[in-house]
This record gives sequence, structure tokens and C-alpha cells, in this order.
Amino acid sequence: METQELLKQVEKLIAARERNPRWLGEICALLQSARSHYNWVGVYFLEGRELVLGPFVGAPTPHTRIPLEKGICGLAAREMKTIIVPDVSADPHYLACTAGTRSEIVVPIEAEGRILAEIDIDSHTHNAFRADDHQLLEQIAQRLAPVLMPVPNRV
Repeated sequence: METQELLKQVEKLIAARERNPRWLGEICALLQSARSHYNWVGVYFLEGRELVLGPFVGAPTPHTRIPLEKGICGLAAREMKTIIVPDVSADPHYLACTAGTRSEIVVPIEAEGRILAEIDIDSHTHNAFRADDHQLLEQIAQRLAPVLMPVPNRV
């Protein structure tokens, strides 16, 4: 599926979120099915000083809670930027999830200067993530940010 069509599908899922409680998991599944090198796709939400696993598709991971000081996910949140790891075995930040993972991309979802969540994708291919993946995922993160913003308390 080409990028523009994929973005339209993401936008449809976001627009239907009030009627579909599984909308974010369906975005993860859409990404995995649209890109053959996306073997694990998940969203981690920032809660205090931890990233907490939300919807995902792929093999179960032991990393359901990641302290901000650990892993590629923690690094992306601390630096507030996308991190691409072409070879996870060569990166000291990498937290092993599945034996087949060879590369990873983590894209922060941020609004108003703070991290809300992250898109985390693992691939079984070395150096799997290119500029088009980076751009696509950042565009998706931009679309997700406004709907993931917490609603302020109304008094």
C-alpha cells in the first residue's frame, strides 16, 4: 500500500475512534500488514517515568513497562526524536524482545513539547528502516498526537 493510501486509512481509523475502541490496535495491524518488514508494531504510552505497552501486533514482549532510562524507547523519549537502529545487536541501548529482531525504529508522539506515547516497530531484517519509513511514521505520529492528548480537567 502506498504512503498516501496508508495515511488515509489511518485517518479513517482515527476518525472512527469513538465507535471503535480497538482503533489504535487496528492502526498497528494496518502498519504491519502494509509493510512486510514491520514484524512487531506497538504503541507505548508515557506514564510518569515509564513507557507502558498499549496495543501491539506481533509476538508477546517481556517489556510491558520500560523505564525512561532504558532501551531504545527510553532513548527516543529522552531525546524527543525518532531513533533508527539498523543493527540492534550493535546498540547497547537495545532491550531484546524476540530472537528474530534485527533492527528497530521508535517514533515519539509528542504534543506541546512533551512525549505522550511512541510508535515502536521491530524488523527481522537488518537495516530495514529507510527515509520513507521515518517520514510515514512521523506523519502518523503527528496525526495521533491531538487525539492522544489528555483532556484537561474541567471544573
